[in-house]
Amino acid sequence: MLPDHMAEGLDVVFCGTAVGRASAARGHYYAGPGNRFWPMLAETGLTPRLLRPEEDHLMPGFGLGLTDLAKGVAGQDADIPSAAYTPERVIALVRRFRPRALAFTSLAAARTGLGNRRLGAGRLPDDPRLPGVALWALPSPSGLARNHFSPAPWLALADWRKAKAWT
Repeated sequence: MLPDHMAEGLDVVFCGTAVGRASAARGHYYAGPGNRFWPMLAETGLTPRLLRPEEDHLMPGFGLGLTDLAKGVAGQDADIPSAAYTPERVIALVRRFRPRALAFTSLAAARTGLGNRRLGAGRLPDDPRLPGVALWALPSPSGLARNHFSPAPWLALADWRKAKAWT
């Protein structure tokens, strides 16, 4: 549905489960009403300004990338067939482009992407399939998950990125 927005040497690639219906209809990532993705990027300093979903193609210019575990489908996680998820495609993409970090934009994405149902939010243990890539699980910015949202892991990712800028 939506193309990956990637480039070599990015700081962080954000990976969701699949695009929502509103994003698919608008043709841009995180475009649903109430989605906090774009505001969180600006509020944490991951982007220098608030971007609109229509500006998602600009992300690599800010050192950031976008992808999803399931391509060619749209909807809420419960609507996506398990066969649509292709974590091996994401792992191959990350190995090819070699970002410094892979940040899943929900616990469901992290658990599906890494094949570990016990993962919590925040910095994750290293994965031998992705040497040198820091892994993060962020609370979902979806408006549907607002009752479970916490900005703390998003802030920790931003702090990590700032600290890594000097190393």
